[in-house]
Amino acid sequence: MIEFIQETLLLLPFLFATYLVLEAVEAHAGGALERFLERSRSVGPLAGALAGAIPQCGVSAAAASFYAGGVVTVGTLLAVFLSTSDELIPVLLSSRVPTLVMAKIVALKVVAAIAVGFTVEGVLVFSRHLRRKVSIEELCEHSRCSCRHHKGIVMPALIHTLEIFFFIVLVSGLIELTLHWFGEDALETLRLNRPFVGEAFAGLLGLIPNCAVSVAGAKLYVSGAMSPGALMASSFTGCGVGLLVLFRTNRNWKENLCILLAVYGTGVVLGWMSGFVLGPASG
Repeated sequence: MIEFIQETLLLLPFLFATYLVLEAVEAHAGGALERFLERSRSVGPLAGALAGAIPQCGVSAAAASFYAGGVVTVGTLLAVFLSTSDELIPVLLSSRVPTLVMAKIVALKVVAAIAVGFTVEGVLVFSRHLRRKVSIEELCEHSRCSCRHHKGIVMPALIHTLEIFFFIVLVSGLIELTLHWFGEDALETLRLNRPFVGEAFAGLLGLIPNCAVSVAGAKLYVSGAMSPGALMASSFTGCGVGLLVLFRTNRNWKENLCILLAVYGTGVVLGWMSGFVLGPASG
Protein backbone atom coordinates (compact mmCIF):
# COMPACT_ATOMS: atom_id res chain seq x y z
CA MET A 1 0.00 0.00 0.00
CA ILE A 2 2.90 2.36 0.73
CA GLU A 3 4.26 1.77 -2.79
CA PHE A 4 0.83 2.58 -4.21
CA ILE A 5 0.77 5.92 -2.37
CA GLN A 6 4.28 6.79 -3.54
CA GLU A 7 3.52 5.92 -7.16
CA THR A 8 0.32 7.96 -7.07
CA LEU A 9 2.09 10.99 -5.60
CA LEU A 10 4.60 10.85 -8.47
CA LEU A 11 1.71 11.68 -10.82
CA LEU A 12 1.21 15.12 -9.28
CA PRO A 13 4.07 16.90 -11.11
CA PHE A 14 2.99 15.41 -14.44
CA LEU A 15 -0.62 16.40 -13.95
CA PHE A 16 0.17 19.93 -12.78
CA ALA A 17 2.59 20.53 -15.66
CA THR A 18 0.00 19.19 -18.11
CA TYR A 19 -2.76 21.51 -16.94
CA LEU A 20 -0.41 24.47 -16.81
CA VAL A 21 0.34 23.88 -20.49
CA LEU A 22 -3.35 23.45 -21.32
CA GLU A 23 -4.29 26.63 -19.48
CA ALA A 24 -1.46 28.54 -21.18
CA VAL A 25 -2.56 27.26 -24.59
CA GLU A 26 -6.15 28.26 -23.90
CA ALA A 27 -5.17 31.70 -22.57
CA HIS A 28 -2.90 32.54 -25.51
CA ALA A 29 -4.66 30.64 -28.27
CA GLY A 30 -4.39 32.37 -31.59
CA GLY A 31 -3.79 31.74 -35.26
CA ALA A 32 -0.02 31.39 -34.94
CA LEU A 33 -0.29 28.98 -32.03
CA GLU A 34 -2.89 26.84 -33.76
CA ARG A 35 -0.70 26.67 -36.88
CA PHE A 36 2.25 25.60 -34.74
CA LEU A 37 0.21 22.85 -33.07
CA GLU A 38 -1.04 21.69 -36.46
CA ARG A 39 2.53 21.34 -37.76
CA SER A 40 3.73 19.62 -34.59
CA ARG A 41 0.96 17.02 -34.87
CA SER A 42 2.65 15.63 -37.99
CA VAL A 43 5.41 14.22 -35.77
CA GLY A 44 3.18 13.59 -32.77
CA PRO A 45 3.22 9.76 -32.88
CA LEU A 46 7.02 9.73 -32.98
CA ALA A 47 7.35 12.06 -30.01
CA GLY A 48 4.54 10.26 -28.19
CA ALA A 49 6.08 6.82 -28.63
CA LEU A 50 9.46 8.00 -27.36
CA ALA A 51 7.92 9.82 -24.39
CA GLY A 52 5.74 6.84 -23.51
CA ALA A 53 8.81 4.58 -23.36
CA ILE A 54 9.88 6.40 -20.19
CA PRO A 55 8.99 3.99 -17.32
CA GLN A 56 6.51 6.37 -15.68
CA CYS A 57 2.72 6.19 -16.08
CA GLY A 58 2.47 9.97 -15.65
CA VAL A 59 3.26 10.38 -19.34
CA SER A 60 0.14 8.49 -20.39
CA ALA A 61 -1.97 10.50 -17.93
CA ALA A 62 -0.62 13.72 -19.41
CA ALA A 63 -1.27 12.48 -22.95
CA ALA A 64 -4.89 11.67 -22.09
CA SER A 65 -5.45 15.18 -20.76
CA PHE A 66 -3.73 16.73 -23.77
CA TYR A 67 -6.00 14.70 -26.03
CA ALA A 68 -9.13 15.76 -24.15
CA GLY A 69 -7.94 19.37 -24.48
CA GLY A 70 -7.35 19.00 -28.21
CA VAL A 71 -3.58 19.50 -28.08
CA VAL A 72 -2.67 16.05 -29.46
CA THR A 73 -4.46 13.73 -31.88
CA VAL A 74 -5.71 10.22 -31.31
CA GLY A 75 -2.72 8.85 -33.25
CA THR A 76 -0.32 10.45 -30.79
CA LEU A 77 -2.43 9.28 -27.86
CA LEU A 78 -2.38 5.67 -29.08
CA ALA A 79 1.38 5.89 -29.64
CA VAL A 80 1.87 6.97 -26.02
CA PHE A 81 -0.48 4.31 -24.67
CA LEU A 82 1.14 1.47 -26.62
CA SER A 83 4.71 2.44 -25.78
CA THR A 84 4.10 3.04 -22.06
CA SER A 85 5.99 0.43 -20.06
CA ASP A 86 4.96 1.45 -16.54
CA GLU A 87 7.00 -0.56 -13.99
CA LEU A 88 7.89 -3.38 -16.39
CA ILE A 89 11.48 -2.41 -17.22
CA PRO A 90 12.58 -1.63 -13.62
CA VAL A 91 11.20 -4.98 -12.42
CA LEU A 92 12.92 -6.87 -15.24
CA LEU A 93 16.14 -5.07 -14.40
CA SER A 94 15.88 -6.13 -10.77
CA SER A 95 15.22 -9.70 -11.94
CA ARG A 96 18.44 -9.70 -13.98
CA VAL A 97 16.72 -10.30 -17.30
CA PRO A 98 19.32 -10.10 -20.12
CA THR A 99 19.89 -6.59 -21.44
CA LEU A 100 19.27 -7.77 -25.01
CA VAL A 101 15.79 -9.00 -24.06
CA MET A 102 14.88 -5.68 -22.43
CA ALA A 103 16.24 -3.78 -25.43
CA LYS A 104 14.04 -5.89 -27.69
CA ILE A 105 10.98 -5.20 -25.52
CA VAL A 106 11.48 -1.43 -25.56
CA ALA A 107 12.34 -1.38 -29.27
CA LEU A 108 9.30 -3.48 -30.20
CA LYS A 109 6.99 -1.25 -28.19
CA VAL A 110 8.37 2.00 -29.61
CA VAL A 111 8.45 0.82 -33.23
CA ALA A 112 4.94 -0.66 -33.03
CA ALA A 113 3.60 2.48 -31.32
CA ILE A 114 5.08 4.71 -34.03
CA ALA A 115 3.65 2.51 -36.79
CA VAL A 116 0.16 2.42 -35.27
CA GLY A 117 0.21 6.13 -34.46
CA PHE A 118 1.15 7.22 -37.97
CA THR A 119 -1.33 4.76 -39.50
CA VAL A 120 -4.11 6.36 -37.49
CA GLU A 121 -2.82 9.82 -38.44
CA GLY A 122 -3.04 8.77 -42.09
CA VAL A 123 -6.68 7.89 -41.59
CA LEU A 124 -7.27 11.29 -39.96
CA VAL A 125 -6.05 13.03 -43.09
CA PHE A 126 -9.17 11.76 -44.83
CA SER A 127 -11.40 12.29 -41.79
CA ARG A 128 -10.80 15.86 -40.72
CA HIS A 129 -14.06 15.95 -38.77
CA LEU A 130 -12.35 13.70 -36.23
CA ARG A 131 -9.75 16.37 -35.46
CA ARG A 132 -10.18 18.39 -32.28
CA LYS A 133 -9.92 22.08 -31.62
CA VAL A 134 -7.74 23.27 -28.76
CA SER A 135 -10.10 23.94 -25.87
CA ILE A 136 -9.80 23.44 -22.13
CA GLU A 137 -13.33 24.74 -21.62
CA GLU A 138 -14.69 21.26 -22.36
CA LEU A 139 -12.54 19.89 -19.55
CA CYS A 140 -14.04 22.45 -17.19
CA GLU A 141 -17.58 21.65 -18.30
CA HIS A 142 -16.99 17.94 -17.88
CA SER A 143 -15.40 18.35 -14.45
CA ARG A 144 -17.94 20.99 -13.37
CA CYS A 145 -15.11 22.73 -11.55
CA SER A 146 -14.89 26.40 -10.61
CA CYS A 147 -11.52 27.06 -12.24
CA ARG A 148 -12.99 29.52 -14.75
CA HIS A 149 -13.69 31.93 -11.88
CA HIS A 150 -9.98 32.33 -11.18
CA LYS A 151 -7.62 34.61 -13.08
CA GLY A 152 -4.30 33.46 -14.44
CA ILE A 153 -3.31 29.88 -15.23
CA VAL A 154 -1.82 28.57 -11.97
CA MET A 155 -4.98 28.28 -9.87
CA PRO A 156 -7.12 26.70 -12.64
CA ALA A 157 -4.30 24.23 -13.34
CA LEU A 158 -4.07 23.39 -9.64
CA ILE A 159 -7.83 22.81 -9.40
CA HIS A 160 -7.77 20.45 -12.38
CA THR A 161 -4.73 18.64 -10.99
CA LEU A 162 -6.33 17.99 -7.61
CA GLU A 163 -9.65 16.98 -9.15
CA ILE A 164 -8.03 14.37 -11.39
CA PHE A 165 -5.58 13.29 -8.68
CA PHE A 166 -8.30 12.47 -6.14
CA PHE A 167 -10.25 10.62 -8.81
CA ILE A 168 -7.18 8.49 -9.58
CA VAL A 169 -6.56 7.85 -5.88
CA LEU A 170 -10.15 6.70 -5.37
CA VAL A 171 -10.33 4.31 -8.33
CA SER A 172 -6.74 3.05 -8.13
CA GLY A 173 -7.11 2.56 -4.37
CA LEU A 174 -10.09 0.28 -4.89
CA ILE A 175 -8.16 -1.67 -7.53
CA GLU A 176 -5.15 -1.93 -5.22
CA LEU A 177 -7.30 -3.39 -2.45
CA THR A 178 -8.89 -5.86 -4.87
CA LEU A 179 -5.52 -7.04 -6.17
CA HIS A 180 -4.23 -7.35 -2.62
CA TRP A 181 -7.28 -9.41 -1.63
CA PHE A 182 -6.98 -11.92 -4.48
CA GLY A 183 -3.17 -11.94 -4.56
CA GLU A 184 -0.72 -12.45 -7.42
CA ASP A 185 -1.16 -16.23 -7.26
CA ALA A 186 -4.60 -15.86 -8.82
CA LEU A 187 -3.00 -14.68 -12.07
CA GLU A 188 -1.25 -18.03 -12.53
CA THR A 189 -4.63 -19.70 -13.14
CA LEU A 190 -5.25 -17.64 -16.29
CA ARG A 191 -3.04 -19.80 -18.54
CA LEU A 192 -0.85 -16.87 -19.49
CA ASN A 193 1.68 -19.20 -21.12
CA ARG A 194 -0.77 -20.60 -23.67
CA PRO A 195 -0.59 -19.36 -27.30
CA PHE A 196 -3.01 -16.50 -28.06
CA VAL A 197 -5.19 -17.36 -25.05
CA GLY A 198 -2.38 -16.04 -22.90
CA GLU A 199 -2.12 -12.85 -24.96
CA ALA A 200 -5.88 -12.32 -24.80
CA PHE A 201 -6.00 -12.63 -21.00
CA ALA A 202 -2.78 -10.68 -20.53
CA GLY A 203 -4.15 -7.86 -22.67
CA LEU A 204 -7.13 -7.58 -20.34
CA LEU A 205 -4.87 -7.55 -17.30
CA GLY A 206 -2.81 -4.77 -18.82
CA LEU A 207 -5.87 -2.55 -19.02
CA ILE A 208 -6.12 -2.53 -15.22
CA PRO A 209 -4.78 0.92 -14.21
CA ASN A 210 -2.41 -0.23 -11.51
CA CYS A 211 1.37 -0.66 -11.46
CA ALA A 212 0.98 -3.88 -9.47
CA VAL A 213 -0.22 -5.62 -12.63
CA SER A 214 3.00 -4.75 -14.46
CA VAL A 215 5.06 -5.93 -11.51
CA ALA A 216 3.14 -9.22 -11.27
CA GLY A 217 3.37 -9.77 -15.04
CA ALA A 218 7.13 -9.28 -15.05
CA LYS A 219 7.55 -11.74 -12.17
CA LEU A 220 5.33 -14.32 -13.89
CA TYR A 221 7.35 -13.95 -17.09
CA VAL A 222 10.65 -14.48 -15.27
CA SER A 223 9.25 -17.58 -13.53
CA GLY A 224 7.97 -19.00 -16.82
CA ALA A 225 4.27 -18.72 -15.91
CA MET A 226 3.74 -16.05 -18.61
CA SER A 227 4.83 -16.38 -22.22
CA PRO A 228 6.83 -13.62 -23.96
CA GLY A 229 3.81 -12.85 -26.15
CA ALA A 230 1.56 -12.49 -23.13
CA LEU A 231 4.13 -10.26 -21.44
CA MET A 232 4.19 -7.99 -24.49
CA ALA A 233 0.39 -7.98 -24.79
CA SER A 234 0.00 -6.85 -21.18
CA SER A 235 2.74 -4.27 -21.74
CA PHE A 236 1.13 -2.88 -24.91
CA THR A 237 -2.24 -2.48 -23.20
CA GLY A 238 -0.74 -1.46 -19.85
CA CYS A 239 -0.92 2.30 -20.25
CA GLY A 240 -1.12 2.96 -16.52
CA VAL A 241 -3.73 5.50 -15.48
CA GLY A 242 -3.88 6.92 -18.99
CA LEU A 243 -7.22 5.32 -19.83
CA LEU A 244 -8.55 6.24 -16.40
CA VAL A 245 -7.74 9.90 -16.99
CA LEU A 246 -9.14 9.71 -20.52
CA PHE A 247 -12.53 8.49 -19.31
CA ARG A 248 -12.57 11.19 -16.65
CA THR A 249 -11.56 14.13 -18.86
CA ASN A 250 -13.03 13.30 -22.27
CA ARG A 251 -16.80 13.56 -22.30
CA ASN A 252 -17.23 11.50 -25.50
CA TRP A 253 -17.64 8.01 -24.07
CA LYS A 254 -18.12 6.36 -27.48
CA GLU A 255 -14.78 7.78 -28.52
CA ASN A 256 -13.20 6.58 -25.29
CA LEU A 257 -14.56 3.07 -25.80
CA CYS A 258 -13.20 3.00 -29.36
CA ILE A 259 -9.77 3.99 -28.07
CA LEU A 260 -10.00 1.34 -25.33
CA LEU A 261 -10.90 -1.36 -27.87
CA ALA A 262 -8.16 -0.16 -30.22
CA VAL A 263 -5.56 -0.39 -27.45
CA TYR A 264 -6.73 -3.86 -26.43
CA GLY A 265 -7.10 -5.32 -29.93
CA THR A 266 -3.84 -3.86 -31.18
CA GLY A 267 -2.03 -4.84 -27.99
CA VAL A 268 -3.11 -8.48 -28.20
CA VAL A 269 -2.15 -8.84 -31.87
CA LEU A 270 1.17 -7.04 -31.40
CA GLY A 271 1.88 -9.09 -28.30
CA TRP A 272 1.30 -12.34 -30.16
CA MET A 273 3.58 -11.20 -32.99
CA SER A 274 6.24 -9.96 -30.57
CA GLY A 275 6.40 -13.34 -28.87
CA PHE A 276 8.15 -14.78 -31.92
CA VAL A 277 10.84 -12.08 -31.72
CA LEU A 278 11.52 -12.42 -27.99
CA GLY A 279 11.69 -16.20 -27.98
CA PRO A 280 11.45 -18.36 -24.83
CA ALA A 281 11.05 -16.67 -21.45
CA SER A 282 14.15 -16.10 -19.38
CA GLY A 283 14.62 -17.65 -15.95
